[in-house]
Amino acid sequence: MRKLAINTFMSLDGVMQSPGGPEEDPTGSFGHGGWAVPYFDDTMMQQMAESAPYELLLGRGTYEIFAAHWPYDEGPIADHLNSTRKHVASTTRDELEWNNSVLIAGGVAEYVTRIKDEEAPEIQVHGSPGLIQTLLAHDLIDEFRIWTFPVLLGTGKRCFGTGTVPAALTLVDTKATKTGVIVAIYQRAGTVGAGSFEFDEPTAAELERRRRLGS
Repeated sequence: MRKLAINTFMSLDGVMQSPGGPEEDPTGSFGHGGWAVPYFDDTMMQQMAESAPYELLLGRGTYEIFAAHWPYDEGPIADHLNSTRKHVASTTRDELEWNNSVLIAGGVAEYVTRIKDEEAPEIQVHGSPGLIQTLLAHDLIDEFRIWTFPVLLGTGKRCFGTGTVPAALTLVDTKATKTGVIVAIYQRAGTVGAGSFEFDEPTAAELERRRRLGS
């Protein structure tokens, strides 16, 4: 089974909407589009360009953003995105004009489960906050590659929103860029564990506190 990873640019408070420009996704009156751009440097661009082969899984909105840009760009990132296979989730489009794009037929969860069993490069999700919620809800994400930018946005579409279910993660790699972006890679690690810092025998004050919480 091949890996499915989300590759997400995210603010410190969890917003992933419109990182690349003001016109990328202004829905919901979002007024901070382009917030990630000032933090990019040559090292970050090189890391993106040198990525191992992968296919894309995209929501309609991100597909349309990419399809309006990358076919008209040049360089190693554009070359890969334009040539690789792209799986697109949309309920409003009947056809896709970007080269090598496939419209997902039927349920997204069933489709993704099926293509994960194929012998092919890993699948990456770029952007696509709505699609991520579906993948989270169906426990289909194997790896989280989170680029956290040192900025607070307050409102906007979030990476971990309505689809998030409890899960434990393991940090497998992390690095910081010169501009303060933290790139962290997490893999699934089973269910959420629990413990307690309380005394073995709770104090009278603690018992009273619990009583008040329950009243």
